[in-house]
Amino acid sequence: MVDPTSDLGEDVSEADAPNCENCGDPIVGTPNHRVHTSVEDGTAKHRHFCSDACLAEWRE
Repeated sequence: MVDPTSDLGEDVSEADAPNCENCGDPIVGTPNHRVHTSVEDGTAKHRHFCSDACLAEWRE
């Protein structure tokens, strides 16, 4: 299912896609995409990860 609120739909090119915060690969059409959201200095920060493994490595 494609999330209609997501900017990572099938029509996003590799050049426009976010990169994984951990490995740097562009995140295009992957069902394993994860987003880590935090609040820093009153501003929401969104970090994209291509998989649970990259998110876990980043957290270490």
